[in-house]
Amino acid sequence: MNIGKTKAKVLVEKNTGVTFNDVAGVDEAKAELKEVVQFLKEPENFQRLGAHIPKGLLLVGPPGTGKTLIARAVAGEAQVPFFSISGSEFIEMFVGVGAARVRDLFEQAKSHAPAIIFIDELDALGRARGIGPIAGGHDEREQTLNQLLSEMDGFNPAVGVIILAATNRPEILDAALLRAGRFDRQVLVDRPDKVGREQILKVHIKKIVLAAEVELAKVAALTTGFTGADLANLVNEAAIMATRRKGEAVTMDDFVSAIERIVAGLEKRNRLIDPVEKNIVAHHEMGHALVAMTVHPDQVIQKVSVIPRGIGSLGYTIQRPSEDRYLLSKTELKKRLAILLAGRAAEELIFDEVTTGASDDLVKASNIVKAMVMQYGMADEIGLLSMDQQKNTFLDQQQYQSHDDYGPEMASKVTSAMSGFLDEAFAHATEILQSNKNLLKQCAAQLLTDETFNENKMEEIKSKLKKSVTLDTH
Repeated sequence: MNIGKTKAKVLVEKNTGVTFNDVAGVDEAKAELKEVVQFLKEPENFQRLGAHIPKGLLLVGPPGTGKTLIARAVAGEAQVPFFSISGSEFIEMFVGVGAARVRDLFEQAKSHAPAIIFIDELDALGRARGIGPIAGGHDEREQTLNQLLSEMDGFNPAVGVIILAATNRPEILDAALLRAGRFDRQVLVDRPDKVGREQILKVHIKKIVLAAEVELAKVAALTTGFTGADLANLVNEAAIMATRRKGEAVTMDDFVSAIERIVAGLEKRNRLIDPVEKNIVAHHEMGHALVAMTVHPDQVIQKVSVIPRGIGSLGYTIQRPSEDRYLLSKTELKKRLAILLAGRAAEELIFDEVTTGASDDLVKASNIVKAMVMQYGMADEIGLLSMDQQKNTFLDQQQYQSHDDYGPEMASKVTSAMSGFLDEAFAHATEILQSNKNLLKQCAAQLLTDETFNENKMEEIKSKLKKSVTLDTH
């Protein structure tokens, strides 16, 4: 019946069609995997000093970062058979079938050695045992996992079979999979930094007609947090935008429009908005922009718009950061709070009234101050105590920590500290807008007419800003 036969697709080098030249933005992961290619091509170089390549390499990283792509690139570079299968394909309704498929897969790989076995979405197969409704060892998934562990123990890496696997949930994998002698090397395939994003864009723009004025460095700066898959989608969306307007090439405006489409949602020019509401939105967005330009003069405001997008957004402001940040100081977080609360401050300053328009800003600001007080130890009245414990993973085999292991007196201090940070940031935003009140009104009136301000217009407005008192860092 062929039930126990593996469903793995055998892809030889000519069919993978992927090399390391097609993989960009993950230089560290590529360097690790180049060793695998060298071993498959010249194993005697490693064996000369008694070394052997790790039996298994686990590719770990968020979805869309290119884990599957880089595994196929290894096979393409090494020119060896590539056995690709998803972890979920082992599991069937018939007990014992998954284990039989594991045995069959390894037998095929050994007969084609040197070869690469690639198991995608390993967490579907390798979830920690004892977690779930069936705690014993007779579950089909557990039998399949046990067989995989046995096969990984039973073969000699000198044969030339290397196991690659990918997962975006390493915390739920069984500890036995991760011990030395099985998946003994983990390779992080993370979201790319600014330089990496630019390299990825260079790979994808080969497929489109690009205008000479497009600066990929600017596009990379606007796409903080994007994965390789996100950037591929961005380039495609930009090409669609250019096609829609019957353009000859994809321009920078197409890329900006595509980013807005992905981040903020679809433009809704036909949505009827009350003129009074639109006036409030214009002041709200200009409040964000003016405060952002004051506290971060080095960062460019790419666009300010009062055109509705997505489900709830009535306007938006896009700021282009000068560089990726990994460590955030207390001062930097306070600046972010001031920018987030500037929309509410503008509404209160001009209309002496507040609306529901700042609800999303307040959620983001509250999350920041909660982390400042409960995780980062930035509140003087709380001190260095970290109260927001992260949940332990399955591998720790420990009970979850409670967030509420402190009394009402400490809870009151926490709330007071959080409110203090928010009040200080709101006061700072109000102070900036008060000193630029006339400019705020003029810009909001013009924004109502033009609907959108571009980068050049925002640079012109920046030159008219009055300097404000420096943000207190204590």
